[in-house]
Amino acid sequence: MEQESQLARLGLFDARVPRYTSYPTAPHFNTQLGAGDFARWIEEIPSGSRISLYLHVPFCRRLCWFCACRTQGTQSEEPVRAYSEVLLRELKLLKARLAPGITLSRLHWGGGTPTLMPADMIRRLADAIFETVPMGEGAEFSVEIDPNEIDAARMDALAASGMNRASIGVQDFDAQIQGVIGRDQSYEVTRAAAEMIRDRGVESLNADILYGLPFQTNEKIAQSVQKLLSLNPDRVALYGYAHVPWMARRQTMIPSDHLPTPPERLALFETARELFVADGYAEVGIDHFALPSDGLAQAQKAGLLRRNFQGYTDDLADVLVGLGASSISRFPQGYAQNASATSAYVGAIREGHFSTARGHAFSGEDRMRARLIEALMCDFHVDAEELIRDYGANPAALRAMFAACVGHFGDMVRVTPEGLSIPVAGRPLTRMIARAFDAYDLSKAGHSSAI
Repeated sequence: MEQESQLARLGLFDARVPRYTSYPTAPHFNTQLGAGDFARWIEEIPSGSRISLYLHVPFCRRLCWFCACRTQGTQSEEPVRAYSEVLLRELKLLKARLAPGITLSRLHWGGGTPTLMPADMIRRLADAIFETVPMGEGAEFSVEIDPNEIDAARMDALAASGMNRASIGVQDFDAQIQGVIGRDQSYEVTRAAAEMIRDRGVESLNADILYGLPFQTNEKIAQSVQKLLSLNPDRVALYGYAHVPWMARRQTMIPSDHLPTPPERLALFETARELFVADGYAEVGIDHFALPSDGLAQAQKAGLLRRNFQGYTDDLADVLVGLGASSISRFPQGYAQNASATSAYVGAIREGHFSTARGHAFSGEDRMRARLIEALMCDFHVDAEELIRDYGANPAALRAMFAACVGHFGDMVRVTPEGLSIPVAGRPLTRMIARAFDAYDLSKAGHSSAI
């Protein structure tokens, strides 16, 4: 109770802050960066590099009301096939500009619902990707699978194409909660999907679950977590539901008067966290859990954990190329985002050029602050020497920033000769502490709750 009071005094229950899957965050991207910049950055990737690809499929059979992703509903196969043809064209544009010898570190298909694609399209798209950028040694191919939108033929196609990690969204197994968030997905359907994945020799299974949903209680989330644990996922993302109806209009369908209060959200998170830890999962960053054998847990232990637009990752590639509408690419030079509207993306690709609509080229202290914030989010520790040596940080300025952070957060952060750390008691404040090192104006962006 004393810790909760201190967290409340520091503003945890009132603050709205970025999730820091990038720095600067996407609201600060600008339209001055375009397709020419993206093409040049692609051409500057050195021969022999390892890169990662993210492929976005913005279609769903139904639109879940809780979701804030860029998606659109479809009841037929035709829009998905037409969009897949455009992805094939985008891959040809990419291949024409890539230096020889580049291989894949990670490939991820997300959405939306990638498994809306029919089996023949899955195989064709995967073949085109690997013709453009072959899989490198130890590479991972992961796909977001909707248990309501998968069958044996599509699962066979994914497995035959090399999928070795699958991700399933759970959100919550409680029928009442599923009803009010527009996501009907029984435990039996979810278990059947997990069994299909395992039966095909897919090595790793990820799962997502949400806290902070309407009508959620400690008892209900405990029951959902226990059901999820029975599926033996290798890693779990325990995300806080972000109620941002001004950004995602479908969230107006969510009964906001039944959402848990911020203190109740913290209790929900702690209930789930304790169950994962008790079942042998390692805590990874602020909201992930992984079996000790999983690459994410091993990366954290080795100090190699990283953060990208999918959350935490053990991917060390310097370049992440986003394919499809709204996808964001990351380069050593900055970020580039494809047109968000599917029609604008399709139009650009059909005209024979990339669809980059906005982005951000790094300047000033961007790289140093990006690494500082990533280190806090991943390791709860900032190595001052690394920032000085690798990112040109000014030692005196760095000490001043650390001192200002301590001045605000008190003993929830600690400064030593080695750098700055967040002790266990202060970790619920991690996103707020990261914000203290954000040089951009956050008042213009509507971010999600800090807890």
